[in-house]
Amino acid sequence: MSSIQRAIVSKHVADLPNIDPSLLEQPSIEALFSPNRATHAPRFLVLYGSLRARSYSRLVAEESARLLQALGGETRMFNPSGLPLVDDASDDHPKVRELHELVQWSEGMVWSSPERHGAMTGLMKTQIDWIPLSMGAVRPTQGKTLAVMQVSGGSQSFNAVNQMRVLGRWMRMLTIPNQSSVAKAYQEFDDSGRMKPSPYYDRVVDVVEELMKFTLLTRDVAPYLVDRYSERKESAAALSSRMQQGAL
Repeated sequence: MSSIQRAIVSKHVADLPNIDPSLLEQPSIEALFSPNRATHAPRFLVLYGSLRARSYSRLVAEESARLLQALGGETRMFNPSGLPLVDDASDDHPKVRELHELVQWSEGMVWSSPERHGAMTGLMKTQIDWIPLSMGAVRPTQGKTLAVMQVSGGSQSFNAVNQMRVLGRWMRMLTIPNQSSVAKAYQEFDDSGRMKPSPYYDRVVDVVEELMKFTLLTRDVAPYLVDRYSERKESAAALSSRMQQGAL
């Protein structure tokens, strides 16, 4: 923290008796807009929530991956076939390890689920539940971008995307404002599995374009964006405790 930032903070901190002024700092414009930017293609993990041979959530996911690649991104898709139920296998299961490695590799994600019984599918939830909030000192989803999409067999609904938004927030992800919900999905794809031109298709393009922009905007500063006063305070207390123990 610069001397100017300290001065501004200290000017007002007297009225905040619960605050540790040494751990409170004004956001840094320099840190937020550092000229040191990554040059590699943004990396996206794409998840889908159905194993049907003609899975519309997978077809939307595949089209999203094509669009991301066209916009300069690198994509990988996880095939959830064979992924065990949570707590029915260990983290050493090959499919669980594969998912964990892809999550750590990615800088953003797309979640595409059917709506079934008014909710996302169990398969979609299982994939998300296998993603840990932390892996040692690493939080594999924190600060990464997320786009949510759903397909429905009937009229347009938003139950699945709304649920996935809640999960994205719980996973400390940056869920973009836009989203896609494709109604009567069986009408929206041709025999080869490609999405037909329509307002639904245009919305998928909108979502992917927005995801790419948010990822480029935030990926280099994600650690700074999610740096928290409470965690700095906790880290400082832990360090002080270790130093006191060492002095004994």
